[in-house]
Amino acid sequence: MEAKVIQNKEEFQDVLNREAAFYLLKHSLTCPISAAAKQEYDRFSLETQLPLYTLYVQEARELSNSIAELYAVKHESPQVLLFENNQIIWNTSHYEIKEEVLREQVLRFNK
Repeated sequence: MEAKVIQNKEEFQDVLNREAAFYLLKHSLTCPISAAAKQEYDRFSLETQLPLYTLYVQEARELSNSIAELYAVKHESPQVLLFENNQIIWNTSHYEIKEEVLREQVLRFNK
């Protein structure tokens, strides 16, 4: 399932209202570390049924900052957030964003 792009607070609120659980990748369009993390996220997207979303930090800075503030999670880029019932239940960033790590969280989450 390919990740959908979220660009503003309204789209994010729609996702929160619609999805019980989902992953969100905060992705920098200019960072090579973020590019590697996105490749891992995209590979993971081919094997999961969990909804996946991407936020391009440069294009949605206000939303990115809002999420960090609202959920009291320090902004990092790249960063993956796992949401369940409108709460962040897990997050990781930078070199820790790996396909197998994302898979492990979903398995743990589904137990």
